[in-house]
Amino acid sequence: MDLGIDGKLALVTGGGGGLGGAIAASLAREGARVVVADVNEAAAEQVAGAIRKAGGDAHALQWDLADLDAASARVAHIQAHWGAVQILVNNTGGPPPTLAQGVSAQAWMQYFQSMVSSVIGLTDLLLPGMRAAGWGRVITSTSSGVVAPIPNLGISNTLRAALLGWSKTLSREVAGDGVTVNVVLPGRIATRRIEQLDQARAEREGRAVAEVVNASAGTIPAGRYGRPQEYGDTVAFLAGEPASYITGSIVRVDGGLIPSI
Repeated sequence: MDLGIDGKLALVTGGGGGLGGAIAASLAREGARVVVADVNEAAAEQVAGAIRKAGGDAHALQWDLADLDAASARVAHIQAHWGAVQILVNNTGGPPPTLAQGVSAQAWMQYFQSMVSSVIGLTDLLLPGMRAAGWGRVITSTSSGVVAPIPNLGISNTLRAALLGWSKTLSREVAGDGVTVNVVLPGRIATRRIEQLDQARAEREGRAVAEVVNASAGTIPAGRYGRPQEYGDTVAFLAGEPASYITGSIVRVDGGLIPSI
């Protein structure tokens, strides 16, 4: 299937991580030019380098999304060097495991800025160009906890849920301009983040990590953790022409794990 994104410029934030890197690679395989942005410049360059080695077009950009004042300068840099962003993938790192109670006001504000305000602000910077061109994609990667809260991920469940209301509202505002806005939810995808969560659970419960992983996989109807490429390919599809009539949606990539309808 030709996704029709050959030559289009995509910006993937958090692109140096497991999910972000997989998304960047999937977009590049479809011919998109990719800017891999991450707070960890070395991680971003590793992903971009792998894409270039495979024959794709990718550039690494160091970017701390929590620094809201830096967004305008980063966007200007991208536009000056590589052109207008046509595909935006909002992907942020997750906060540490916590209960919903007992979190300091400072921590709530810190993670709201890095996980919510940063996404909204960046999208607002890029939307005028997309709307003027009559084509654009805004895809936000969140967490399954926004529809089925995950125990001990109180900050993540709460703050990422705000992006659902924002994305749905925005989708209706820009659909007539040829811009689609969607959310993608990962189930248990085999990334470093999932390894860390499994390790934390094993330590809390006094169990072996392998036991935790096997028990977790047993709760997934597909019987296994997802592969990062499966997640990345879903995002690439939503970025493509065949998905032009999909907007305001939540797409689950979870092997049937998420229990809610």
